[in-house]
Amino acid sequence: MTHSSSAPIVRLGIDFGTTNSVLVLRDADGGTRTIRFPSSSGPESETCRTLLALWQEMVGGRRHVERAIGAEAIEAYLDDPAETRLIMSMKSYLAQASFRETQLFGQRVTLETLISTFLRALMDAGHLQPERCAVTVGRPVRFVGDNADNDLGEARLRASFAEAGFADVALMLEPEAAGWTFAQRLNRPATVLVGDFGGGTSDFSVMRFDPTSHGATEALGYAGVGLAGDQFDKRIIDNVVAPYLGRDCTFSIMGGEPLPVPVEWYASLSRWHRLSLMRTPRILNEIADVARTASEPERLMNLIELIREQNGQLLYNAVSTTKRTLSTEDQASLTFRQKGLVIEETVSRADFESWIAPDIEQLGEGIDQAVAQAGLSADRIDRVFLTGGTSFVPAVRALFTSRFGEEKVEKGGEFVSVAEGLALAEPTPLAA
Repeated sequence: MTHSSSAPIVRLGIDFGTTNSVLVLRDADGGTRTIRFPSSSGPESETCRTLLALWQEMVGGRRHVERAIGAEAIEAYLDDPAETRLIMSMKSYLAQASFRETQLFGQRVTLETLISTFLRALMDAGHLQPERCAVTVGRPVRFVGDNADNDLGEARLRASFAEAGFADVALMLEPEAAGWTFAQRLNRPATVLVGDFGGGTSDFSVMRFDPTSHGATEALGYAGVGLAGDQFDKRIIDNVVAPYLGRDCTFSIMGGEPLPVPVEWYASLSRWHRLSLMRTPRILNEIADVARTASEPERLMNLIELIREQNGQLLYNAVSTTKRTLSTEDQASLTFRQKGLVIEETVSRADFESWIAPDIEQLGEGIDQAVAQAGLSADRIDRVFLTGGTSFVPAVRALFTSRFGEEKVEKGGEFVSVAEGLALAEPTPLAA
């Protein structure tokens, strides 16, 4: 179906996130509407999991690649994990020069093509056509990765949207966009620190808003840290789950000195989809060989069972539930079961906060950097606005209340405020 040249242009904000993506429309009167997506847990959701599942079907005697995104991608993958490629955390690779393409059903596919495929499906789900949209897209202050090339990340993000069919694309820093949402609450000029916590990155922005001057805004300072909620999940897995799967075991070769089991087997536990890449006879046989002389062989057999039976998603859900509970309770139960293994551990908030202490320190450094870059002291910050699911973690909130005072810190629209701000804002060119 094609639109006539007289069809109105749709103003759209897209928060393409590491974990979740959000679409918000702006109407002619300046109001906004969030597109809703199918959810695996009941009612429709304002967020779509940034997941892309690809598989092949026979159509007219020829193989045709099918796709699904979000909750439907998880269903497709779990239906046939052996034949389905599940792509996630695509945003995390944008600034990594080492990742250019992957092999998919015998063809080389670039990262930009994978992202554009997800974006087209996202627009289809929202009954929108990219070519009829004037879109503002969020980007992190610092892309995730130890050797992240921010210029490369932005260039590939733009290229991905162009390949998806968007002709009118502007980019805006994600915390700045969240600040535009918060600015709707202001009735007088204010200097606002925005903390935007995603799955892979945490970004901070100091903005000056003046609602008395036609929404005038000035960006004063930025900082970004390449960690967020996913890292907190990893801390729980490392400290609670991995020992049950043999990480602390030793083994021997021909009766020699005890050796630690290969640590790389446990690097994939916090990214449940990566466990599927270990579901090969070679890796499973390697684990079984080590188990024969291991100090606790049954624990390594638990790892084999987890990989072979594709239980990673269930484990990921259990860990995420524990983390969310610890945002409101002093302790939480982590419960996970599979054949031969029952994990029922009580995790205290005190222990959790000790595990994430190095991460909290990095986040604090990012906050201080943004304020310093703005040339301000903490007492010159009038308001603090936090967005993103990780902002619920008490230790994260304490970073702000200890610096700026409880009365200045606000939360709201934790999952949609960036996309809403992108739809509302009139973006200015990003500084180099």
